[in-house]
Amino acid sequence: MSENLAGLQREINALGERVGALRSAHTMYPDDARGTAEAALAELEYAERLLGDAGSELADALSGRSGQPRREGGSDERALLRAVFSELTVPVVLLDQDGHIRRINNAGADQLGGAPGYLTGKPFTHFVDLRNRAALRSWLASVLRGDGPAALDSRMAQRGWAEDVHLTLTRLELPTEPHPLVLVALSPTAHGNEDEGPAPLEPEVEDQVVVLAARRLDVLTRMTRLLLRRSGPALGEAAELLADSYADWVVLDVLDRPEPAPARRAAVAGPADAPDELCASVERAVPEDSDVPGRVLAEGESLLHPLIEDGAVLGHDDAGAPLLGLIGAGSLLSVPLRGSRGVRGALTLIRRSNRGSFRLADLGLIEEIGEHIGLAMPPRPPVDP
Repeated sequence: MSENLAGLQREINALGERVGALRSAHTMYPDDARGTAEAALAELEYAERLLGDAGSELADALSGRSGQPRREGGSDERALLRAVFSELTVPVVLLDQDGHIRRINNAGADQLGGAPGYLTGKPFTHFVDLRNRAALRSWLASVLRGDGPAALDSRMAQRGWAEDVHLTLTRLELPTEPHPLVLVALSPTAHGNEDEGPAPLEPEVEDQVVVLAARRLDVLTRMTRLLLRRSGPALGEAAELLADSYADWVVLDVLDRPEPAPARRAAVAGPADAPDELCASVERAVPEDSDVPGRVLAEGESLLHPLIEDGAVLGHDDAGAPLLGLIGAGSLLSVPLRGSRGVRGALTLIRRSNRGSFRLADLGLIEEIGEHIGLAMPPRPPVDP
C-alpha cells in the first residue's frame, strides 16, 4: 500500500509540474493556445483516470483486497534495437521514462547535429524550441501512460541551426525494462519551412552563399559608417540597426566605469510590437546576474545557442518568468565588446522562434561588429587612488 501511495504521489507531483509548465507556456505564447489546450485536455483526461484508479485502490484497501502483482518480462532487447536502428532510414530516438535520450540511430543523430554517444543521456526537450517544450512534456507523459500515440509539429536543432519537424511518439514496452519507453520518429512537416529570417544555408548552393554574404557585408558597412560618423559610439542606434536588419532583440551591456563597478545595460532594442513592460523588464535585468551576457563579460568568450536549451539564461522579469520565454526566443548569440585594453562590454542578439537560427557565420560577423564597437568606446576612467 505504501508503494502505491508513493507512486501516486509521484504521478501527482509530475502532473502538477506539467500543468504549471502548460500554464506558463499559454501566458508566454498566447498564439499557440490550440496546441497548449490539446495538451491540457490530455492532462485533464489523465487526472480523471488517476482519481478513478486512486479511488479503486482505496476501495480495495478498505475491503482487504490487494493489487495485482507487477508484470515482469525478460526477452532480448538487443534484437529489437538492432532491427529498429539498422533497418529504419528515418530519424528515430528512443526515450526513457524521464524523457532522456536512451538510444538514437545515425539518421536521428544527424538530424540533431551530433554523434550518438554525445546525444545519449541528454533530455530530448533540450533540442526542442522553447514554445513547444511544455506541450511536448505533456504528450510524452500521455504516451507513457498508455493513452495512445501522439503527433505534433515542433522546431528542433539540426547541424547548427533549427528546422521544423513532425514528431510521432509511440509507447514501447520491453520485457527487460521496468518502465515503458517512447519511440520518437522525426519527419518533415506538411507545411514546410516558414522562416521569416535567413534560410538555412547549404554550402554547395552558390546563389545562397552570395545573397547571405552580401547581406552580412551590408550590415557591417552600415555599422561601420554609424560608428565613424560619431565622436563616440551611438549604442542605442547600433542596437536599433542590428534589431532592424539582423535580429529581433538586441541588448548592449558596457563596462564604462572604474573597476570593480558592474556592467550597465546601455541599450535595448526590440521589435515594434514588443510590449513596453517587456522592454522595461529586459532593461532592468542585471547583466552579471544571468549566464548571458554574464559569462561573456566575465570570460570574454562568445556564446552561440542555435536552439536555446535553458530559457532562464537571460534572466527573469520581476514576476520570476524567464525573459527568453516572454520574448519567444528561438536562438541567441552574445559576443564581447573588445577594446584595446580588454573586454568593454557584451553585445547580445536574439531571434524569435519563427525565424532562422543564428549560425557560425553570424557569430563571426557579430564578433567583428562587437570589436568595432569596443574599439570606438572611450577609455574607462581610472580608479580613484
